[in-house]
Amino acid sequence: MQHVTSAAPATPLTGPAGRRSRLFGRRRAATVPWHVPYLLLAPAALALGAAVVFPFVYLVAISFQQFRARELIQDLPTHWVGLTNYRYILAKPEFWSVLGRTLIFAGVNVALTIAVGMGIALLLQRLGTRMRLLLSISMVLAWATPTVTATQVWQWLFDRDFGVVNWVLTSLRLGNFTQHSWLSDPTSLLGLATLIVVWGALPFVSLVLYAGLSQVPEDLYEAARVDGANAWATFRRVSLPLLAPILLVLTLLSTIWDFRVFTQIFVLQKSGGISEDTNLIGIWAYHQSFGGTPNYGRGAATAFIGVVILLMITAVLVGRMVRIGDES
Repeated sequence: MQHVTSAAPATPLTGPAGRRSRLFGRRRAATVPWHVPYLLLAPAALALGAAVVFPFVYLVAISFQQFRARELIQDLPTHWVGLTNYRYILAKPEFWSVLGRTLIFAGVNVALTIAVGMGIALLLQRLGTRMRLLLSISMVLAWATPTVTATQVWQWLFDRDFGVVNWVLTSLRLGNFTQHSWLSDPTSLLGLATLIVVWGALPFVSLVLYAGLSQVPEDLYEAARVDGANAWATFRRVSLPLLAPILLVLTLLSTIWDFRVFTQIFVLQKSGGISEDTNLIGIWAYHQSFGGTPNYGRGAATAFIGVVILLMITAVLVGRMVRIGDES
């Protein structure tokens, strides 16, 4: 007759050893006062409040005040004017033109950044180790370049008199670009700004998407190939659905970054570019605050309106992210 044996269930430790273990665990938990976690979080909370919360609250407060250069220079008290600054801003047709231009500019930049970044990520996936490392290092170096420096270099490349772009286009007989000014036309200036913005954002987006692609199980690609799917079908039905959360996060970050583009436009305008028809909302708020007749209240109101619009766009994208998370 065959006997079947089974392992006895584990029993908790008894005796002095078990009592010492339980007492030690309770003693360790009891020795941490309740306020210690809050004390550990306090430095980060104070730094965040000093760097973000206080300036934002001060911005909102200024937007409801009559705060001009006169009050600042002569140290005069500011006056509460309610919604006067907001009515002034919203009643100006120029504001709506600037807002529409900003939304279009941000949308084009986000679309180009995500599309080209995805293409580079797919290229990285297919390159060998050495070429992938070389391309990654090159992109990181480009990403580390300060924005002002990068914008100035691009401006030199497109310079009217000594720019290499005009020389190359003329040499290739694509037209007469001798002394062609790229900064005197609003469309070409914004196009150059788009090139600079997308160029600066591509390294981060490409490397993040490549990291996401590298996490897709190889079994899924093999199953798609067995089913006879081509490269496009494999990307659309295998890679893209798995990358959807990452794409939404990158779209959210790119929207925030591109909506508040300032440096690239500002440097190009100061380099001789046209400014009337190329202002974005950040540049326009700057001119309201520090222009010919400085009015810090109106500039703050413009900036706060931009923040509200950006929060609305962010809420839509975050809601979409939450829905994707629930579905998965």
